[in-house]
Amino acid sequence: MSNIGLIDIGGTTIKFAVWDGQRLVGHNSRKTPKTLSEFYEILTAEVTKMKTQFEISGVGISSPGAVNKKTGVIEGASALPYIHNFKIQPELEKRFDLKISMENDANCAALAELVDGAGVGADSLLFLVIGTGVGGSVIINHKIWHGAHLFGGEFGFTLSDDKHILSELGTSVRVAERYNKKTNAQKTGKEVFDLAKSGDAIAQAEVNKMYWALAKGIYNLQYSFDPEKIVIGGAVSNNPDLIPNIEQNIEEIRKQVKIASIKPDVVACKYTDMANLRGAVVDFQQTYGEL
Repeated sequence: MSNIGLIDIGGTTIKFAVWDGQRLVGHNSRKTPKTLSEFYEILTAEVTKMKTQFEISGVGISSPGAVNKKTGVIEGASALPYIHNFKIQPELEKRFDLKISMENDANCAALAELVDGAGVGADSLLFLVIGTGVGGSVIINHKIWHGAHLFGGEFGFTLSDDKHILSELGTSVRVAERYNKKTNAQKTGKEVFDLAKSGDAIAQAEVNKMYWALAKGIYNLQYSFDPEKIVIGGAVSNNPDLIPNIEQNIEEIRKQVKIASIKPDVVACKYTDMANLRGAVVDFQQTYGEL
């Protein structure tokens, strides 16, 4: 199996590595530049280095935005406006003189969990990334389901109640915002969770609102897609109380809906910093086959 060069494009940092057939090696990172010309310069220099050191046969890229795999265009928007809405993949292939695969970063993280993370052994899974908002990915029969408009996995846009979407109710960032607005405090999400555990009634109400929104969203997704697993990613997945509280709220829903026989299998992600790079390997292999 040939070596694969890997790039994970982030808003602050761009990470680089090489897949040697068994593991990620040659890790490196660069500060994300502010212009397209600098972006091309940095990526080309790093890939040239990979070609010299590892003899790579191609490059897998994890990117923000809605990656259109048919056109090689990164649609949508992100913190890097200069990478969007033109045929960037052919431009990079020309500069690297190598074949390239590109996929959305959340989709890459989901593929990482599928092959040797929390989703091992599953053919289908949903991946929820909980950060400032809620993003995610749908995998059916080991493949990303992008949707007709490249919005597959945008779970944060779903309604949690009559007025609010899941991204507004289902994250610790928004928990902190709501708590601070009601108390004139300046607490972080973690601090509000700690206050809830110590008995602060306002904190408890806001934290419970998040758990209920996530449980309701996950319940609805289970009965929409019927995946084998639902994997939770993002920093909040490190909170040991997260999964048990989501499951407790799902049980309350199942008591209300007597016909609901399936209990969603909700698990925390295994991968953290390396998820996007590992998933870019899987995407490259799915795109071009085992090289």
